[in-house]
Amino acid sequence: MSKKYKDSFIVINEKGLHTRPSTELVKCAATFKSQVMLSYQECTVNAKSLLGILMLAASRGARIHVSAEGEDAEIAVKSLLNLARNKFNVKY
Repeated sequence: MSKKYKDSFIVINEKGLHTRPSTELVKCAATFKSQVMLSYQECTVNAKSLLGILMLAASRGARIHVSAEGEDAEIAVKSLLNLARNKFNVKY
């Protein structure tokens, strides 16, 4: 039986989820077997898709909902939340 896990984070990067933080998000999500989805407003996208994340057009202060389904769902979600707390390792 596959596990499900959900949580959310707030974008704290000055420029929102633009290309660099989105690329870090995809790299992180791609390391997990679980299906990882991001939701913002009415849009839900695959966290392993750079184009999908950019389509969210999430600016600073946006609350992004993260959901994962699969054997490593909880660790996948927690890893993405930790990445968000660290501003996606992007230094300006």
